[in-house]
Amino acid sequence: MKKLLYILILFASFTSIGQNNTLFDQGKELYKNGKYQQAINAWMQILDKGEHSAELYFNLGNAQYKLNHIGPSVYYYEKALQLSPNDSDIKNNLAFAENARIDSIEPLPKTVFSKWYQSVAGLFTFNGWAVLAVVLSLLFVTLFLLYYFSYSEKRKRLLFVGSMFFGLFLIASLTMAFLTYGDYTKNQPAIIFASEIEVKTAPTMGSDIAFTLHEGTKVQISAQDGNWFRITLADGKDGWIPATDLKQL
Repeated sequence: MKKLLYILILFASFTSIGQNNTLFDQGKELYKNGKYQQAINAWMQILDKGEHSAELYFNLGNAQYKLNHIGPSVYYYEKALQLSPNDSDIKNNLAFAENARIDSIEPLPKTVFSKWYQSVAGLFTFNGWAVLAVVLSLLFVTLFLLYYFSYSEKRKRLLFVGSMFFGLFLIASLTMAFLTYGDYTKNQPAIIFASEIEVKTAPTMGSDIAFTLHEGTKVQISAQDGNWFRITLADGKDGWIPATDLKQL
């Protein structure tokens, strides 16, 4: 009975993959023929089934850009970049879409420390730093045990220095793992989808207008109050907008 169930699940999986491939190819053919909205409709059916890929998001971004839908095009390019961060085609097309935005936001200048931290933190993900910490802890324990049970004075000195060396790197990697995990949990990017939105000073429609944003602008979500999100821009400005006017990445 179990074998039959496994066979049925496997058959359903292959059937789903085949259907998704058919829809993807249909979308590509529609795109070539200039039927961009129909291509989007075909590819969205794949997303609705829970399938995600950088190529799928990239093609959705291209079709949205052809329709001059700047917000959705930036959104899908950003989604593609999350899955394939080193893809030059995605980066280039994202740059084109960003250039079509109305808003031009200059990031705040970074301190020397923040630049150094970003360059170091970018070496690994928080999982990578955690794995490195585990490896360093094993090396530290191994060298310390060898030092403890060694009889040679010269060898003991070398092993002690080596264990302290790995111990310091262990502390540094643990620190980076916690810091990068904190950055990951706080990172809540979103793309403005409304053609134009008035950012409010408080989460109510009657509050004062802080500034205005347009579709395609990337923001960070810093808080939520009911159906309102507090957003922060790269230049330090912040305010409140309805949740329906943006889409989280």
